[in-house]
Amino acid sequence: MPLLRQILLLVLSLLFAGQALAQQQPVPPTLAAKSWLLLEMGSGQLLTAEKPDERLEPASLTKLMTAYLTFNAIRQKTIAINQPLPVSQKAWKTGGSKMFIKVDTQVPVEELIKGMIVQSGNDACVTLAEGIAGSEENFAQMMNREAQRLGMKNSHFMNSTGLPDPQHYTTARDLSILASALIRDFPEEYKKYYSMKEFRYNNITQPNRNRLLFIDPTVDGVKTGHTDAAGYCLISSALRDKRRLLSVVLGTASDSARASESQKLLNWGFISYDAVTLYTKEQPVSALRVWKGKESTVKAGFVADLSIAVPKGYADKVKADFVADPKLIAPIEAGQKVGLLKVTVEGKPYNEYPVVALENVALGNIFTRIIDTIRLWFN
Repeated sequence: MPLLRQILLLVLSLLFAGQALAQQQPVPPTLAAKSWLLLEMGSGQLLTAEKPDERLEPASLTKLMTAYLTFNAIRQKTIAINQPLPVSQKAWKTGGSKMFIKVDTQVPVEELIKGMIVQSGNDACVTLAEGIAGSEENFAQMMNREAQRLGMKNSHFMNSTGLPDPQHYTTARDLSILASALIRDFPEEYKKYYSMKEFRYNNITQPNRNRLLFIDPTVDGVKTGHTDAAGYCLISSALRDKRRLLSVVLGTASDSARASESQKLLNWGFISYDAVTLYTKEQPVSALRVWKGKESTVKAGFVADLSIAVPKGYADKVKADFVADPKLIAPIEAGQKVGLLKVTVEGKPYNEYPVVALENVALGNIFTRIIDTIRLWFN
């Protein structure tokens, strides 16, 4: 009986601990929008969402993909940052928001980037698309290939601008994937361009349409969008105490509403959750045995800082346990998954994160491979 009683008490304590954590989960705000989500960038953790997979018109949020491909083209030396690109008749005639570039002139790539990001210039987008891919149609194919690579499962692009088209759509979740990739893969470009409050070109100064840049000093991006069908949309990101949140708010009724609803969502995330940094970038979680390799061990960890969000008051109740994949056999490539980090809060499962190899391990010589093969027979 004493043993059964101890087991019963243990089960009840775990049950009540799980209930306590569930009761402490912050109640998310309700927004006046069609769809929204809030992401903890440090871990990719979704803090709250409403209809995140509903297909909607992205309007000028499309320009995040145009920017991503532009930055990548510069990195791949397809184009150069100071390279002048010709302005075609099509680019000049494109409707909607404009940078006001002139037909049959040439505009440096960097000026076009600023016009695309700050002024939301459709003419700048078409000029960049034509300069990178030869035509906007070819560029749209590049956009769709990149969307698939990034894991944007419910998106399809028909143009570089976000002008309405029945086959041009995305979701809040997919947009969060895209915005996260842009911030992660092009941090210097993000920092340089997306916090610009205004840009002047052709003697015309236009302010950034992201109102949060002017009212919240922690917000440093990212992009607005609007059409009659899409409503007023805003993807915003804020960095407070080295912790970054990303909000996606789609389909509000006004310019002011998309700003206020986004601010509400960001504030709720920062106030309601604590951030816990589990591991910093490239900090080894463990050194794992490698069989048949030139080296006998490989360092395992994360390629970026891993920070998770937990409800306020639970930061000191977080525990992380590493579970290695069995029998790692060379060759091992840096970035290859080699285990899982299992996170619990008050003993209850909270989340799991893949741990990767931080270095390459080449195949060992013939003698190493033979010896390790024999050892594996008995292991």
